[in-house]
Amino acid sequence: MHYEFDFASVAAHWPLLLQGAWTTVQLSFLATLLGFVLGAACAVARGSRHGWLRAAVSGYVELIRNTPLLIQCYFLIFGLSSVGVTMPIMAGATLALVINIGAYSCEIVRAGLESIHHGQLEAASCLGLSPAQVFWHVVLLPAVERIWPALTSQFVLMMLASSILSSVGAEELLGVANRVQSDTFRNFEVFLLLWAAYLALACLMRAGFWLLGQLVFTRRRKLGTPL
Repeated sequence: MHYEFDFASVAAHWPLLLQGAWTTVQLSFLATLLGFVLGAACAVARGSRHGWLRAAVSGYVELIRNTPLLIQCYFLIFGLSSVGVTMPIMAGATLALVINIGAYSCEIVRAGLESIHHGQLEAASCLGLSPAQVFWHVVLLPAVERIWPALTSQFVLMMLASSILSSVGAEELLGVANRVQSDTFRNFEVFLLLWAAYLALACLMRAGFWLLGQLVFTRRRKLGTPL
């Protein structure tokens, strides 16, 4: 089999590909930030004394974790529009990612919160720390420190899964790559570049989370414990 590579015709569309990559980065950043906040709030709610709140959060987590992300995207963007609730495609795509990663983050953060020994809370109270200080310094930061590698992996997987959003019309990396493929008919070259691009984004994302962990978790840095 003889195949002549032609990356020049694909490279001519580099502004479009770069814009698609930037859209993927923006979606991933917003989903990571908002999804973590949502997940942390839900993890705290799962430990609430109110049964109805625990049940509501548990239902949300089970519903999202046991249904495909693509179906969630279709429901938010196309399903809701059928009953008069419309939103821009990118807004719906971002919301779908946030809701999805929030459910997974909830379980990861909950595992971290449950790993904090009750004796540490009693010791912090004896030292005269306020409830807010106890929650921040004794519960939340140590819990997130323990689950940081798991959170990092989950957020990277979310970034890779964002390629599904091209199916609902989002102009992210895979979406614009499909346009380039249709214009150039260079399928092999386009998907080879896509492979390299997603690999680079994943490596950069992991490096960014590692650096953030080094800055935030000073105790682990001083002890030399890897993140």
